[in-house]
Amino acid sequence: MADAAQIRGRFLDGSTMGHVVRMTMTGAMGITFVFVVDAANLFWIGLLGDPQLMAALGFAFAIQFFSVSSGVGLMIASTALISRSIGAGDRASARQQATAAALIAAAAQFTIAGLIVLFRHEILRLSGATGDTAALAARYLAVTLPSLGIMAVGLIANGALRAEGDGRRSMQVTLLSGLVAMVLDPLLIYGLGWGLDGAAAGLVIFRCVMTAMALRYAIGVHDLMARPELGALRRVMRPYLAIALPAVLTQLATPSGNYLLTRAMAGFGDDAMAGWAVVGRLTVVAFGGIFSLAGAIGGIFGQNFGACAYDRVERTFRDALLFGLLYALATWALLALSGPSVVVAFGLTGLAAEVVLSFTRIGAGAFVFASALFVSNAAFNALGRPARSTGLNWFRDGIITLPLALWVSAHFGAVGVIYAQALAGALMGMVAAAWCWRFVHALRRRAVPPLDLAPARSYAHADRFRRR
Repeated sequence: MADAAQIRGRFLDGSTMGHVVRMTMTGAMGITFVFVVDAANLFWIGLLGDPQLMAALGFAFAIQFFSVSSGVGLMIASTALISRSIGAGDRASARQQATAAALIAAAAQFTIAGLIVLFRHEILRLSGATGDTAALAARYLAVTLPSLGIMAVGLIANGALRAEGDGRRSMQVTLLSGLVAMVLDPLLIYGLGWGLDGAAAGLVIFRCVMTAMALRYAIGVHDLMARPELGALRRVMRPYLAIALPAVLTQLATPSGNYLLTRAMAGFGDDAMAGWAVVGRLTVVAFGGIFSLAGAIGGIFGQNFGACAYDRVERTFRDALLFGLLYALATWALLALSGPSVVVAFGLTGLAAEVVLSFTRIGAGAFVFASALFVSNAAFNALGRPARSTGLNWFRDGIITLPLALWVSAHFGAVGVIYAQALAGALMGMVAAAWCWRFVHALRRRAVPPLDLAPARSYAHADRFRRR
């Protein structure tokens, strides 16, 4: 049973920077460990000494990135909706929203996974994969994709924990399930001799364990999920999809850009793709705090927005920008120093090593500015303007990324793909920060109730807010 503090909302009092740091760091520890497990998976495969296996994982990662990102978008939407209800003191609605979101997300992810499995060979061919590399990637996708629907339920339950403000248990979900995968991966890959199939099986087990733990905490500890009801599903579907659809589109922008960059990198051969696969894992491991920041602060924005505490919304945005800037600077410095060691650890040579070093020395620096895009995405999604996040991300990944990659790689070769990705991220980060700051700062002047949560006597004010 929730206590009075939980009913009111944990983020409505105390230092906003304290909330940002606590939620981000607990989230970062969990999500970074998951990415470490993923990188370790690639490391074990790399020790088999077959570049085709590394390249196959690179192609599979780029394609699976789409489906996983759509699940993250569904989680972001549920966190925004649930946290608003908690901030407004309506816990019954929060419980119904969590259950309905889990059902919708599971149905969506099972459908997406089925379509990708059905057309995986065609998708891989369009990605530039050929021969044995394409066959290996297709087999990996066939094993891992069906578990996405299960993982979707876990993501929604974990998002509910974040909306509640329970960063510690949200971290435990990913830490403990990741630890299971860390132990199982070498056993399946080497002990049983399953190779790439062992890596795929380990990922499926990880997703199932994560979902079981998230549900246990969300239901058993916080009673944050109600029994499924058709009426509740109908009531929640419209406001949930109003946030979820643009949030999913926003999340799909990044894998779309990554897919286009993968195609550009594939033109330079398997060695370049092996380096690109390492860069993909290195990015999510090193900048796990930035990715966690985007997910962690959604609940802080949502609770204060639901309670009409617009001054705290503005402070949260400011503090999140500062935290992201400092985190990115520190991480870039560490990557620049450790780049050669990473190359040695993965056994990379030639072009593969050049690709990785270009990222650690130059490409990673773009996150100093790109971190602002993640913060702005979280703010727009939680504050009722998800379409703005969608526009920003698709302009970066769908419009300017590929032309930049083709132009820069024509002059610098494979490493030009890394430089183009960095340039696009830095530019859009600065644009997003300026636009979102103006919007957040204006909330206090308008002083109107939040969207879809205003009391009946304030509907006229809410309508005016929408028109503005």
